[in-house]
Amino acid sequence: MIQRTPAPVEAHPTDISGQSWQQLLSDCATTPEKLLESLGLDPGRWLTGATAGHRLFPIRVPQPYLERIERGNPQDPLLRQVLPLEAESQSVPGFVRDPLGEKTATPTPGLIQKYRSRALLMIAGQCAINCRYCFRRHFPYAEHRMSPDERKQVIDLLRHSPEINEVIFSGGDPLIASDRLLARWADELATVRHLKRLRIHTRLPVVIPQRVDDALLAWLVSSRLQKVIVLHINHPNEIDRPVADAIARLKSTGATVLNQSVILKGVNDNADILIQLSETLFEAGVLPYYLHAFDPVEGAHHFEVSDDDARDLVRCLLDRLPGFLVPRLVRETPGKTSKTPLDLFVDDRR
Repeated sequence: MIQRTPAPVEAHPTDISGQSWQQLLSDCATTPEKLLESLGLDPGRWLTGATAGHRLFPIRVPQPYLERIERGNPQDPLLRQVLPLEAESQSVPGFVRDPLGEKTATPTPGLIQKYRSRALLMIAGQCAINCRYCFRRHFPYAEHRMSPDERKQVIDLLRHSPEINEVIFSGGDPLIASDRLLARWADELATVRHLKRLRIHTRLPVVIPQRVDDALLAWLVSSRLQKVIVLHINHPNEIDRPVADAIARLKSTGATVLNQSVILKGVNDNADILIQLSETLFEAGVLPYYLHAFDPVEGAHHFEVSDDDARDLVRCLLDRLPGFLVPRLVRETPGKTSKTPLDLFVDDRR
């Protein structure tokens, strides 16, 4: 029987009940001092490194996520995802600012097209949480802000691209945008006859579950497009009762809800943790989708797990889980026409 990881032993004093998602978004930990103080961590040990990393990629952690981190535990797997370290300032060969080559896949501002049938829209240039391993931590979001005229250009481009049947809302985090803007995008996309699906890649319902409010649900329900919501959860401790409730509300719109994770050293590079994650996701109504091999982004080399170690972990999952709970281990390689599954087994007949 899988044993659940216990909840944090000490509750945080901040009362977030009754606050809107916008209020929670504006009241994040955004300095090393506030992050360390909130979590009871010794600044004498952690402030220098946190400050060095913060200068390269700013801290941003919402209160609902902070409350899931165990106070005083520098090895907490949720903390490791958001705490800057001095290692981020080290230059390591092979770790680059644009690991997926996205600069060359942008036909017009705000639109990235790497695959034939899908197009990705940069709806927002900000996230609710800044994850230290983010492959877009160096992305030039300012160059992709879309004016109303540029949004019209994107719709016109899609209208004249019949091979595209799916649009992906991304960013940053697309759900950081207002529901009025998101509804406008959804309505305009629905007028493009050959579009079938709207996919939304988001971490906001995980880090601020209050984001799943009536206004969001209203435009999701009203769109003729099939909705697929891909969450980003790396560890089972990220799923508490408010997150599970938010997922249930998303599913009530008829959306398919999937999860993608990144394999991260010190966070989830452990078969028991990944098994627990899959089980907890499914209990919340989410199917494991992808387990991403680590993208070599500059400033995050300390999270790297080798492909061989990642394969070993997924082999353990195959031994201990039903197939539908085993995410596909994939790597995204610049220039490839799809994500590349990493082969787990060698064919001995060759």
